Amino acid sequence: MERSLTHIALFAALIAVLGLVPPLYLAGAVPITAQTLGVMLCGTVLGAKRGLLAVLLFLLLVALGLPLLSGGRGGLGVFVGPSAGFLVGFPLAAFTAGWIMERTTLPPFWAATAGGVIGGIGVMYLCGITGMAIVLNKTWAEASLLALAFLPGDVIKAVLTGLVTQSIARARPAALLARA
Repeated sequence: MERSLTHIALFAALIAVLGLVPPLYLAGAVPITAQTLGVMLCGTVLGAKRGLLAVLLFLLLVALGLPLLSGGRGGLGVFVGPSAGFLVGFPLAAFTAGWIMERTTLPPFWAATAGGVIGGIGVMYLCGITGMAIVLNKTWAEASLLALAFLPGDVIKAVLTGLVTQSIARARPAALLARA
């Protein structure tokens, strides 16, 4: 139990630290950030439940006003802005990535990359595009076009998730809780 809490807190901190990487704004005021890499890693390293809890802890700290989102944003207001759908998608993405990692027998790189693509892109985009459509008063198709700008970077993050997860599996197999 104590070990799980420590891992959950460490991965919530990882997402926060990745927020220090300056955001890049392209479409519809939703920034491209490194934090989605942290969300993917929460699932692939910690597993579905712990990954979900790490992201929920991070979002709780953001909601309490800590400026942990990329660009130093925090507080309840971020949950009604253009990126709100992506924030809602964070825990679902981590859970999905972890679920895939736990249930497949693929080697760690391929399982984690698949988790990153399906959870970190598929699930995240479903939520994010829906949120952008609502907040920006666009059709789902129009919001989808805006989201295409994020796709190349997110594919790179999914592959990085696979590489990092594979490295952890090789260096310290017991640290890969999604496969424990």
